[in-house]
Amino acid sequence: MAAPSHTTSYYAASANDKNIRPALNEQISADICVIGAGYTGLSTALHLAESGFKVVVLEGSRIGFGASGRNGGQIVHSYSRDIDFIEKNYGKETGTEMGKMAFEGGRIIRNFISKYNIQCDLKEGGIFAACNTKQLHEMESKKALWEAHGHTQLEMLSADSIQQHIGSKRYEGGLLDKSGGHFHSLNLVLGEAAALESLGGVIYEDSKVTRVEEGSKVKVHTSTGCVTADFVVVAGNAYLGDLIPKLEQKAMPCGTQVITTAPLSDAQQKELLPQDNCVEDCNYLLDYYRLSGDGRLIYGGGVTYGAREPDKIESLIVPNMLKTFPQLKGVKVDYAWTGNFLLTLMRLPQFGRIGSNIYYAQGYSGHGITSAHLAGKVLSDAIQGQAERYDIFAGLPQYPFPGGRALRIPYTAMGAWYYTLRDKFGI
Repeated sequence: MAAPSHTTSYYAASANDKNIRPALNEQISADICVIGAGYTGLSTALHLAESGFKVVVLEGSRIGFGASGRNGGQIVHSYSRDIDFIEKNYGKETGTEMGKMAFEGGRIIRNFISKYNIQCDLKEGGIFAACNTKQLHEMESKKALWEAHGHTQLEMLSADSIQQHIGSKRYEGGLLDKSGGHFHSLNLVLGEAAALESLGGVIYEDSKVTRVEEGSKVKVHTSTGCVTADFVVVAGNAYLGDLIPKLEQKAMPCGTQVITTAPLSDAQQKELLPQDNCVEDCNYLLDYYRLSGDGRLIYGGGVTYGAREPDKIESLIVPNMLKTFPQLKGVKVDYAWTGNFLLTLMRLPQFGRIGSNIYYAQGYSGHGITSAHLAGKVLSDAIQGQAERYDIFAGLPQYPFPGGRALRIPYTAMGAWYYTLRDKFGI
């Protein structure tokens, strides 16, 4: 049987490490078994390995095969629902505690990159671009909110000053987060995998988990092997499938599309993004973009609910790119792909435990890069007996989508259509 391959993305084509790890073909034991070799799984595994645990990671396809190796590659802080929403709906104490963690994921990423010398084209600075005055006022409120929680590396941009960062007339202004940034998504997760292996951790690819057998020692089965572990961490997110039915019922996979242009000239790069910042706009169904390390424009956006594979990704994304940068008309698109993220009803992550020794974290709802790295630290601490921060996340309600499996997609799409209209008319 042929080894599984990555999607046809720019990231896969330019990956630093194309080595394939073997599949699990035996019965083994470990302190920890992690299901899924993405950001959540590898952040958890790496934090635990740093504390001396024997860790085995089972990946059903390839390291970073899912969202971790396909995303926009942007360090965006906080959660899909911001701290004010959390305070309003779950109380001041919960909001305060989650606010303390809201900016930690980016620091974890930078620490891994520095500590393990991960080559992933890290660049500094991210911008939230406002498409109308309502969104600009929302960014002013975000700045005040984040500063109240200790995050001060922020600067408001006017319609004029944002032109120094983005060569587009589309925006009314924005918010510059100087501690934001961007990087090569797949090379980050591959670097984290190599770091884990340097500490004695073992990763098996092409080792899809078929069954998790609960008990004082958990048995994690694949079609050709089994891992017996004291603790298990379920980190499959949108690619978990129906392995754990009670988790599948709580969230819904959604797809987002990304394209990458042919390399641009130095003059084109300077015209589009003079400061080399990454950008996401403030629409409900947002666009996001940045320059790659070799001078391509990576541009993403759109959502397909239920994680369908759209037939023609370019036809969905190129018009949005040209609306932002009409000067790119005629530029060749070299790569186009889709990737799934996991959406929860409340747009907040879901942390929990099944029995006494099976932990999970999922459903970052589009904020997975930083939240998944934070989750790894929080889960690692919980397994080692420091569960205070885990308890904050685990205490958030985890509601199923209304309408069940059959109706959750149309209901969610109707809601997205409503908010898209509000963005269009600036209300």
